[in-house]
Amino acid sequence: MPNPKGNPQNFEPIKSTRDEQLTEQLNFRVTKTMKDEVKAQDDPPEFCRQAIQKALDEKKGKDK
Repeated sequence: MPNPKGNPQNFEPIKSTRDEQLTEQLNFRVTKTMKDEVKAQDDPPEFCRQAIQKALDEKKGKDK
């Protein structure tokens, strides 16, 4: 008989290999074209993280 509450492994938190955990969310508005182009990427969330990090690093380099 299957477990009515599901597989216990499904309730375990996902293990991350990152130095810093992804605990926060960020929401912002974009154009439909931008959204479609981002969604067309292989891994849209990671694409956005890398793009934002690249922009932050460039800005930090210019401020020095």
